[in-house]
Amino acid sequence: MATSPPPASGPAADGDLRRFVHGTAVTDGNRALLAEAIPGEFFTYPGGLTATERHALTYRRLRHAGLAAPPAARLLDDPPLLCALLDRAATADPALFHLMLLHYTLALGPVLRFGDHEHHGRDGRDEQDGDDGRGPRPEREALESMASYGALLMTEVGRSNSHLSPRTLARYDAASGDFVLSTPDARAAKFPTNTGHPGLPKTAAIYATLVHEGVERGVFVFVAPLRREDGSVCDGVRIVPAPEVSGLQVDYAAVRLDGLRVPYRAWLRDGARIDADGSFHDPAGGPAQRLTRSMGVAPPVWRAVISMSAAVTRASAAILLRHSADRTTLGRLAPRRALTDYRNQREAVLEALASAYALTAVARRVTAPSPPAPGVQPDLQAQAGGGPVTAWAPWSAVDRDLALLKAAATAEAHETVSRCRVHAGAPGFAATDRLNGYRALAHAYTNAGGDNQLILFDTARAMAELDRYRPPPVAGTVPDEGDLASPRVWSHLARSLERASRERLATRVRAARRDGADAFTAWNDNLALAARTATACADRVLLEIAAEACASDPAVAPLLRLYALRWAERRAGALLNEGVAAAGLLDRVEELRRRVCDEVMPRAAEYAQAFDLPAEITAPASFVLDA
Repeated sequence: MATSPPPASGPAADGDLRRFVHGTAVTDGNRALLAEAIPGEFFTYPGGLTATERHALTYRRLRHAGLAAPPAARLLDDPPLLCALLDRAATADPALFHLMLLHYTLALGPVLRFGDHEHHGRDGRDEQDGDDGRGPRPEREALESMASYGALLMTEVGRSNSHLSPRTLARYDAASGDFVLSTPDARAAKFPTNTGHPGLPKTAAIYATLVHEGVERGVFVFVAPLRREDGSVCDGVRIVPAPEVSGLQVDYAAVRLDGLRVPYRAWLRDGARIDADGSFHDPAGGPAQRLTRSMGVAPPVWRAVISMSAAVTRASAAILLRHSADRTTLGRLAPRRALTDYRNQREAVLEALASAYALTAVARRVTAPSPPAPGVQPDLQAQAGGGPVTAWAPWSAVDRDLALLKAAATAEAHETVSRCRVHAGAPGFAATDRLNGYRALAHAYTNAGGDNQLILFDTARAMAELDRYRPPPVAGTVPDEGDLASPRVWSHLARSLERASRERLATRVRAARRDGADAFTAWNDNLALAARTATACADRVLLEIAAEACASDPAVAPLLRLYALRWAERRAGALLNEGVAAAGLLDRVEELRRRVCDEVMPRAAEYAQAFDLPAEITAPASFVLDA
């Protein structure tokens, strides 16, 4: 039976842990700059604020951060640096993270990505969209200087899957050279948007279906101010603020466009054009391809959300450890015993740390300056080849790898943060809003940035149909005598489950179609299995990243071993159902988990210290009850 190497310890191990958490892509000087952009005071809010006052303060903080941080174009060209800034925002204030992500990646990002081409002026001359050819100059300058805050108008309130075919329309007015944007009715209103505050300037990236000469040409992005400098609403725009919320606290509103006129340069056309004779040209090739290209702003969002998931999980694990350390209990079985002597609490603390380190490994992978080594993820599509055909949402066609990992990371973060909240007892719920805020953020991004369920369904469909997907190879026998402490065993189990689930799904769908079911019925009857199948793929990728980290960073191996055991426990039903694991799996997991937890517990504080979290996060409740 394979045995585990002894845990590393001492100063070298401490340095190894910090390098694992922070990597080397962001310099110490840049980290100091990010700390100035989001100082300690941003980690709390003063009492007595109304919702409108709180929103205004969050935007002032966003402006401060945007002016103190490196320039926006540099951030967007440097994923590790952008994610480090957003990670600090997420741990400081989830609402600040959300607004910052919208501003950089979903408002300014399309301007820089799609606005980099010449266009023909009304007199037939070529004009540049901006001073360096990277987007409309006034809107870009307003966003980069933080003179206006970015917003996104994409989802429409009245129909699900509205990304696939927005009813908001853009029509070209040849007489003026402008585009006219309109929402046909209230069900096509854009929601949710961060445009509700009445006193703040907002500039939006607007997703609309371009109709030219009576033909739908695809979904394009337009950039336009919605609120002026004083917050007044621009002509052609109607904004209806939403009721106040207690979760992710943002100035939500619905937006309707009633003949909003935008200049030609506001069309972020990505190489498409309308010539002086009215002819339309699009190098994308057609509406389906154009939709995928227009949604191409998503990968920076997914990287940031994966990194954020790791950041809030690290913070939550540290908070739970701080709550549990040196805390005694009065249970009658053993009064005055330490809280972490109880295995349920010890396992909760250590498994939270394990999840934090596992997600950190994933975040490091997706934000790395260079792509992963060949062979690490053998099933996922080559970037140049595009993604699979999708049915439920456009995301997998943009980048199935990142979309799937985003779904997995947010699910893991939400589960872990929620568990930390429960195990922190009443103080975790009532003494501070931090764990509740992290949970709300993770929960929000199970839908935001691409709905997790729809991502899983499209991933499973590609897997079943072998659309740019190859099942991972599986050895004929279980390696290392089935020792669950072995990373080779994790990989074997995860690969076997993925292959078996895919085969079961493909067989069911084929059988349904042979029996005369249409595509909707065949898939609709198997959505639960589809979600399990795609989840198995995501699990396998996460476990193989963790296995690689065990080999390259021995200091984190014990925690990642604990993460794998937690995975085996959570997926025991599927592992047993598919015949991948033998009866008695949970007994083996529990026995090994006890041993690993006892090994790791003396180093729990060291693992948490490597996060280098600001004192504002792990400090006890900031109030005292006088006698």
